Order: sequence, then C-alpha cells, then structure tokens
Amino acid sequence: MEQGRARERASEQPYAAPGGVSFDDSPLFGERPSAGGAGVPQQVRDPRVPEQARGEHTHSEPPAPRVVRRHSVRGQILDALRTALVGGELVPGEVYSAPALGERFGVSATPVREAMQQLALEGAVEVVPNRGFRVTVRTPRELAELAEVRALIEVPVMLDLARTVPADRWRELRPLAEATGAAAARGDRAHYAETDRAFHRAVLLLAGNAQLVAVADDLHRRSQWPLTSAPVARHADLVADAAEHSALLDALIAQDLPVVRSLVREHFTGSEG
Repeated sequence: MEQGRARERASEQPYAAPGGVSFDDSPLFGERPSAGGAGVPQQVRDPRVPEQARGEHTHSEPPAPRVVRRHSVRGQILDALRTALVGGELVPGEVYSAPALGERFGVSATPVREAMQQLALEGAVEVVPNRGFRVTVRTPRELAELAEVRALIEVPVMLDLARTVPADRWRELRPLAEATGAAAARGDRAHYAETDRAFHRAVLLLAGNAQLVAVADDLHRRSQWPLTSAPVARHADLVADAAEHSALLDALIAQDLPVVRSLVREHFTGSEG
C-alpha cells in the first residue's frame, strides 16, 4: 500500500530534469546528466499532504488534487527539438537515435520517438529503419516553393485586412514586431523563428479563419527548417528580415496596399521570412 501511495505522489509531480531544472529553463544539448540521475524526477514533498498522514492509511482526509502539467514531457521535448532544428544543433543529413537523444534529455526513448514522429509528419526529419531519424536536407527549390505557396495564401489575406482592419488593431501588434527585432539583434535564430511565427499568426487571426491560420502556420514552420549544415543566417540578413515586420505594420496602418503587397512578397522570399 505504501509503495502504491509513493508512486501516486511521484506521478503528481511535474517532470523535472535531473538537478531540478525543468526543460523550459535548460538548454537542449548542454552537459549530460550525471550518472545515476538520468531520467529520475526530483522527489519533492507535497506540502498539501500533512506529514503525519504520510505512510498512513486514512479515510478521513480527501486525496490531494492532482497537479495539472503545463506541458507533457513529449510536448516539452517536441518544442526543444524544434528549437534545436532551427538553431542548428540537429544537423541536416545526420541520423539521431531516440535512445541517444533520450539520454541527453534524461528521459526514456519513448517521448523522444513520439516527438520525432511528429517532426516526420512536418517534414523536418525522415525515419531511418533500425537507426533513428535523419534530419531532412532541404533544397533551395523546396524553400522557394514553400515561399510561393505562403505568398499565395497570405498576400491576398493581408491586402483584404489592410482595407478593413482599423489602425488601432495594427498598432496592438507592434510589440510582436519589436520582439522579432530584439531576437534578430541578438542573433538568436531560434527565438526569432518563434517570434516571427507569432507575428504572422497574430496578423492572420484578424481574418477570423482558424483553418487558414493552421495551414499558414504549418507552411511557415516548414520554411524555417535549416537549408544546409550551416544553419545560422548572416546577422545583417536576420536584422533586415525583422525590420520588415515593422515596415509592414506601417504600411497596414496607412492602408498602402502596393507597399503591403511588395513587403509581404519580399519577406517570404527572404531566408527567414
């Protein structure tokens, strides 16, 4: 009975990497966990359970409510792998096994394999039987095709929005544009990718079409996977791409449709857009 209660209490704890550091606060591929600690969540006493009740069977106290996890382990690993792909820590053409990545994360291979399967659906990796997952090698042609499809979807939507959305709504998006500029100034490609998608989603959400947003976001994510084994774009190019967000907002506020059309097309044909 005591073992069962101990397992229940342990399952209520949100997952923590060895040392008590959560995935959200630790780098993806930092130093590996020390021997003996890999994959073992930190056992922290639940302050909601009275000390005298621990180890005793009682019917007088209701069980402590379960902690709702903000993200599943699989979801955290999926986010971290996406960041690693954009940042170049996972190299195009290289094969990575789920057990090896699981060791680095301090988890079993199962959530890593599940996350990799999702990345395979997104076109970021491909399954290599009995070996693992190979990071997809993108060609310039593939990226050009993605940019073309994105332009076909987003340009007419933004032009329609430019005619109907009031200036104040566009001004509300200014912090998102500034966030892309800050990430670009730091040369943080992974954070730029996140803020870039956030800006485009916020714009497209104004159209009120959830399916449109989902399709556009998937295309956007696919266009951000690295092209070659040299993943980091020139700093000046990243800054220039980010500056186009603020310029686009200026054009949308002014309802300058030719400039909106030109900026959106140019943004999609860039390396980061």
